[in-house]
Amino acid sequence: MSILTSLYTGASGMGAHGGAIGVVGDNIANVSTIGFKRGRAVFADVLGGSLGGQRLGAGVRLAGIDQQFGQGAIQQTGGTLDLAIRGRGMFAVSGSHDGRAATYYTRDGRFSLDASGHMVDIRGLRLQGYPIDAAGVMSTAPGDLRLAGQTAPPVATAIANLAVNLDASATPPAAWDPTDPQGTSNFATSATVYDSLGAPRRVDLYFRAQGGGAWEWHAMVDGGELTGGTPGVATEIASGALTFTPSGALDTETTNAASADFLNAQPGQVIAFDFGDAITTDGGTGLLGSTQFASGSAVRALDIDGHGAGALVDVVITDDGTITGLFDNGETRALARVALALFGDEEGLTRAGDGLYAESAASGQPLMAAAATGGRGAISGGALEGSNVELGDELVTLIAYQRAFQANVKTVTTADEMLAEVASIKR
Repeated sequence: MSILTSLYTGASGMGAHGGAIGVVGDNIANVSTIGFKRGRAVFADVLGGSLGGQRLGAGVRLAGIDQQFGQGAIQQTGGTLDLAIRGRGMFAVSGSHDGRAATYYTRDGRFSLDASGHMVDIRGLRLQGYPIDAAGVMSTAPGDLRLAGQTAPPVATAIANLAVNLDASATPPAAWDPTDPQGTSNFATSATVYDSLGAPRRVDLYFRAQGGGAWEWHAMVDGGELTGGTPGVATEIASGALTFTPSGALDTETTNAASADFLNAQPGQVIAFDFGDAITTDGGTGLLGSTQFASGSAVRALDIDGHGAGALVDVVITDDGTITGLFDNGETRALARVALALFGDEEGLTRAGDGLYAESAASGQPLMAAAATGGRGAISGGALEGSNVELGDELVTLIAYQRAFQANVKTVTTADEMLAEVASIKR
């Protein structure tokens, strides 16, 4: 090995370790960057000529930078749309970045809603996931997730469960007269039902004692609520009978066929009124719903299905990436599932800046599926994944590279001094 070779060998060491210090510096600079993955400098030796059949070393080069995709610390933020991945996988975001429209991949889970209601990252790229329709069917292909503007469609009331106690001491009034429901009944209550358009409709229920543990009931609606009805005139939409045992338990319940044609809504809406677990009718105990005890008549429970239309007011994101919408009518519905991408070789991804990565031939194509499936990580809502840089380790590595750089400088200066001595021989 010549003196000149030693000079170039030392210079190669200076260049390689100078580049490695740059890698460590990049790690340290991004110690607070959300979703950042530290780089690791990879060195490779360089071969020169041969001596005695053996190849001689000619220094070192910086062969590449390995991205270390280890888990970063999960930081709770409380942000509704902040997401962190626990485990493998990357968020897929689609849009234009640095003038190139493509799908990019990131561990940075800072998302929000843009003007059109789409979930976007801080760069305006749209998060990819699987939309879920109002029937609960999830899309088979990932796409942009749009949350704003979601509604809970109205559901017409089909079942009205009531539990009442009817006073056993009540005496039968005059025969039932729909034009005088108050005067020909012993007890009345009201409930709200919904038509097919989600409009609330008031239903008044009247109970009339018939003696011997027998009662009749009538469901009445103001005629102004019905097609062809007369405002101010109560119209019957359903009726039936209840019987009780001597101990006050509900024995039988019957409903006469009836339906309601609510104004402007789907005609023929049938509401099934159920008053409890009747012994004969339902094979129940007769005590878990309506009863006839010697105490004042009163409503004890009311459970009516159906609801009006609702607007989205909040979302909750669960571990499997399901985004559940909370609506102002009290309803909840799954809106979408967040998609995560896996790669055959994550380290083969190309850094695109701003915490984004692009696929390459080395990484292979992305394998997209819902979070928490197929080895993909779970999602933490209201949290972000911090950088996986360990500052103490980086400072130790920085010192080691600095010392190696200084040692290579010594190699260069020593070779230079030797060359100077050779040059002085002529004098």
